[in-house]
Amino acid sequence: MPRLFTGLEIPAEIGQSLSNLRGGLPGARWIDPENYHVTLRFIGDIDGASANEIASLLFRVDRKPFEVKVQGLTSFGGRKPRAVVATIAPSKPLMELQAELERMMQRIGLDPEGRKFIPHVTLARLHDASDRDVADYLSLRGYFPSKAFMAERFVLFSSRASTGGGPYVVEDAYELCE
Repeated sequence: MPRLFTGLEIPAEIGQSLSNLRGGLPGARWIDPENYHVTLRFIGDIDGASANEIASLLFRVDRKPFEVKVQGLTSFGGRKPRAVVATIAPSKPLMELQAELERMMQRIGLDPEGRKFIPHVTLARLHDASDRDVADYLSLRGYFPSKAFMAERFVLFSSRASTGGGPYVVEDAYELCE
């Protein structure tokens, strides 16, 4: 049973730049740069027939390419930080694409996504990292010049059921056309 999600791939040069921020944070499990992505809609563990239906349905998305801007670091989890992430500017085209994918998944019977969409790239998952260590890390590495790229497609990823962080496989790609 595949575990699926839709997302945007991060170009190698931006992934390399983000990977240079790794290290110096006790309790961090760093994600490999080839697994960096922006999740648009987590789908979950589904059977093969549903996976095929979803893959076919996604070809109906008709959107134009748009700029994606990576603009800094933050953490998720508050006083019990669970991840260090690169933030993505929530542009109108990005938010509209995500909303369309959410509507499509609900139309085929999936439950609504439980959390508000906050576009990001997970750089590290944290285990027993203190909020003080995370704050120190972010104060040292949290600012970097914005990086931008053109999203010319989104993809359907699969992953193995695990603790997260990849490896992720591109099952299908959906072009964003002019």
